[in-house]
Amino acid sequence: IKKVLLEMEDQKNSYEQKAKESLQKVLEEKMNAEQQLQSTQRSLALAEQKCEEWRSQYEALKEDWRTLGTQHRELESQLHVLQSKLQGADSRDLQMNQALRLLENEHQELQAKIERLQGDRDLCSSDTQDLQEAMRPMAPDADGGDCCSTGSVPGQQ
Repeated sequence: IKKVLLEMEDQKNSYEQKAKESLQKVLEEKMNAEQQLQSTQRSLALAEQKCEEWRSQYEALKEDWRTLGTQHRELESQLHVLQSKLQGADSRDLQMNQALRLLENEHQELQAKIERLQGDRDLCSSDTQDLQEAMRPMAPDADGGDCCSTGSVPGQQ
């Protein structure tokens, strides 16, 4: 009986040792699992924080996009107005250039007339001078002088 009791005691110790080892293994696995859980929770918290940052950036970018869209439409509108004004200015410039060419042509024509008239006047002046010289010896004045000595043409005052 003693031998059986000793064997049973050995078996009991062996089972207790195996149970302790199994329990130790389970405790280590539990601690590893808890560490993994904590690590995963930290990763999740970081991921949620990053997600919130990206969401915030997305919302800011969306607002910037709306603002840029509004500014783009306003600038396009201003561009159309300026293009319209430019077309009007181009049209007025074309009209002014045509008017300037007409005035330049008229100026040239008037200048040519002035030159012709000056030539005619010079010719008339020369003819008048010739006539005055030709008439001096012919007609004496009432006071005995030339009718042309005063420099006037007969019949003119």
